[in-house]
Amino acid sequence: MTMSDPAAATSARVAERHARSTGFAVAGLGIVLFNIAPFLNWVDPGGDANPRTGYETDSLVPFIAYLGLGLLAAMAYAMKRARRGQHRGLTLVSMAVGLAATLQCLAFAINPMGGLERGDGLDPQLGVFVALLGAIIWSIGSGLLAREVEGDDDVDTYGGSSIR
Repeated sequence: MTMSDPAAATSARVAERHARSTGFAVAGLGIVLFNIAPFLNWVDPGGDANPRTGYETDSLVPFIAYLGLGLLAAMAYAMKRARRGQHRGLTLVSMAVGLAATLQCLAFAINPMGGLERGDGLDPQLGVFVALLGAIIWSIGSGLLAREVEGDDDVDTYGGSSIR
């Protein structure tokens, strides 16, 4: 088979490996969970009956959630357009943002931010833990997708030899 034969090249492309969508689906689940979290209560100031949602607590919370949606849309576009079904750089960025969101939520669960300068005794609420779970799932899903085949794959689909 020669590389100049269009029919052979077309049949070889059909046999090309593509990234599985499992990691994308897992990341999507985590991002959806993270986007639900800002609507839930994040802190309760001093045990009062006036808990604050993620939107009221910190503007970074909804920003990270919306950033996740943007990354999910970009990864979906890459799955449709990329030669092997994913763009590793984009997926790694999504994983990095998911890890940053995980660390932010973990820090928030240990010592809620936002009330220290006012002297509020803030107790973390359900929203923090939903966001933490979502961020962990998001990171794992992005990591799974980043492990999949991409444009820099070293398997030659035309003969099984390694491209170097």
